[in-house]
Amino acid sequence: MSDNKIFRFIVDEEESGERIDSFLSGRIPELSRSRIQKAVKAGEVLCCGKPVGKVSSRVAGDDTIELKFTPPVPLSILPEDIPLDIVYEDSSLLVVNKQAGMVAHPAPGNETGTLVNALLHHCSDLSGIGGVIRPGIVHRLDRLTSGLLVVAKDDITHISLSRQLQERKVKRIYFAFVWGGMPAEEGEIDLPIGRSSSDRKKMAVIHRGGRQANTNYYVLDTFGPLQYIKIKLGTGRTHQIRVHLAHVGHPVIGDPVYGGNKIRKGSLGKFDLDKSRQVLSMIERQALHAGELSFFHPKKEELMSFEAPLPPDMESMLSFCRRSW
Repeated sequence: MSDNKIFRFIVDEEESGERIDSFLSGRIPELSRSRIQKAVKAGEVLCCGKPVGKVSSRVAGDDTIELKFTPPVPLSILPEDIPLDIVYEDSSLLVVNKQAGMVAHPAPGNETGTLVNALLHHCSDLSGIGGVIRPGIVHRLDRLTSGLLVVAKDDITHISLSRQLQERKVKRIYFAFVWGGMPAEEGEIDLPIGRSSSDRKKMAVIHRGGRQANTNYYVLDTFGPLQYIKIKLGTGRTHQIRVHLAHVGHPVIGDPVYGGNKIRKGSLGKFDLDKSRQVLSMIERQALHAGELSFFHPKKEELMSFEAPLPPDMESMLSFCRRSW
């Protein structure tokens, strides 16, 4: 796609009444709907020579629609020869088992040593839809969360996977250790999440202005004051699992942001308190792992499913708990 490419279309009568973003998404499949919506809001989409401005605007028969596409800024991130645990790879995508401690993409204070730096060394080209600092990244994991994520190598693959995420067709299963007893053997936490009003670096359950968020959990084992659980995401909000579990009083063990790195001593006997301290000393991050991932391959059109075993720190915790309780 050349610099500043202009797309120009005449609306057919049968397309009359369509939303502008839906119309353009159908005419320009190589651009994601979110990218088109951003262009509309930025005034880059014209209808009969005038900026549209609203993604909800409707087109009419014989309207002339124009979109000026500005390609992503060239990458200035340097490739780095960082080992990657690649679970699967083909010409369209790769699935990576990210280790805890690795940042997904560069940000102030973390300009090097990221997954993107490693990917740029491993792959000769990556999808540019993620923007300047997130080439190929379809979804991400927090720095201190380990596990599976998928990376797109081309824009068509990226668009398809992003749409699957939006339509909740990508299945993501996590495993975690939490403090306290969950209220049931399995359940659902359906509470909106937004930026915390008291600390802008944190997320929180926000009933006014938050985005809908859905987390399903299943208790696998109980060890005194600890539980080992499986989590299925319905949505993928920032810090969703950690915020939801902390909000209902059962933060992820080791979570330094949402209170999981502190033991609630009040209700614990000496035996459970001593064991809990040992468990907490075994991990230097939140005990959260993205262990299962499945999606439809955009080009092979088949279901792809992957699993990543618990990393050594969480496996040691599980073994210790089973021996001690």
